[in-house]
Amino acid sequence: MLVAAAMLPLAGCSALPSIVGVLSGAAAGGGTASPAVGFAVGIATATATGVAVKYYGKSRQHAEQEVIARLAGALPIGGRAPWRIRHYIPLGDEDGEISVLTDIANPLAPCRSIAFSVRDDRSQRWYTADICRRATGWQWASAEPAVPRWGYLQ
Repeated sequence: MLVAAAMLPLAGCSALPSIVGVLSGAAAGGGTASPAVGFAVGIATATATGVAVKYYGKSRQHAEQEVIARLAGALPIGGRAPWRIRHYIPLGDEDGEISVLTDIANPLAPCRSIAFSVRDDRSQRWYTADICRRATGWQWASAEPAVPRWGYLQ
């Protein structure tokens, strides 16, 4: 658990599962004097770490999409508002602006097309998405982002 907490700042690093796998495999292999045990532990640890990192990223993505959809659903057409997410682990908190572009005619559920921005230290980039109202409120309806860079909010 302590090792996982120490490596949390590296969670965005795509090499994290490999690094953790190599370190745990080396420790297990050295501790048991068996390269086969070290290899097996390294592969298992790398796989588990990769799954955990993906799950964590997807849960953060879902939380960000929920905030954007909920705020955009409450706005009128043409309305604008700021958005912000504060994650439980405050690494990679996001903020920006939302604008509701138009309603989308849909016989299944009321939907809207929105534009939203994500700010970083140097710029503010804009993306488009669709949201739809369900029984539980407004939810993200876009399957893909407007551009590939959008990463975890995809």
